[in-house]
Amino acid sequence: MLNKKTCIPCQGGIPPLESNEINNFLNNIDNNWKSIDNIKISRTYNFNLYLDAVHFANEIALLSEKEGHHPHIHINFKNVEVITFTHKINGLHENDFILASKCDDVFKK
Repeated sequence: MLNKKTCIPCQGGIPPLESNEINNFLNNIDNNWKSIDNIKISRTYNFNLYLDAVHFANEIALLSEKEGHHPHIHINFKNVEVITFTHKINGLHENDFILASKCDDVFKK
């Protein structure tokens, strides 16, 4: 299970995941995560209250610091979009799917 793994530091110089690898990882996380051109993955989380959305975004920020892997976090009133990819390789790495799985865990709490 991806949420039991820890992100590893990416040194760059490695190839990003290929389409078939991305699809395999997508099959192991919530189906609300979508691939963007096989370079990024994105999910929007919806909340009933603005402050719940802000609290969630802060929890993701804390998680990201702990994992050493930082997504883009966009707050739009009661919606939070999380977009993750590995900057050093300008594409997807297993870390992105680990973080996605852990974001879902935070959302379920």
